[in-house]
Amino acid sequence: MKNLNANRLIGLVMALVSLGYLWMAYRIPTFPMPRPIDSDAFPKLLGLALLVLSVLLCLDKPPAPRAKTTSNPPRQKSRGLSPTAQLLTTFVVIALYAISLEWLGFVLASGLFGMGLSYCYGYRRHLISAVATLSVVLSLYLIMTRLLEVHLPQGLLPF
Repeated sequence: MKNLNANRLIGLVMALVSLGYLWMAYRIPTFPMPRPIDSDAFPKLLGLALLVLSVLLCLDKPPAPRAKTTSNPPRQKSRGLSPTAQLLTTFVVIALYAISLEWLGFVLASGLFGMGLSYCYGYRRHLISAVATLSVVLSLYLIMTRLLEVHLPQGLLPF
């Protein structure tokens, strides 16, 4: 128990959650007609990804202990909101995302959601945020619409 830091504890909890999720994903019935990708493929992929990431979190090296100093360090200005304000803002933004999803469409609503939350959490490199968020959103959109044939809200964009 001496080597059980916060990352390892969270990793163990997430590994248990992912194992339960995988158990449920493997219980999803398959369609009688053969398909290249069945309805259980995406949940299984997500469960495996969660399991791998939780194992990597458990293997993460804990930070080295800091040397104690006798003098008081200068206070730094915090970038972004307090944790409580971030949590409340996240809840409000999720509600706005759900409301605007059909009107704006999946790509615009998800892009604004991701970039807005990264700004809320204090990330100020806007070009990197936009490229990362839009690449993930567009990849998910193409996978869901072209590969899995799931119809997502089109919204204001013509695709």
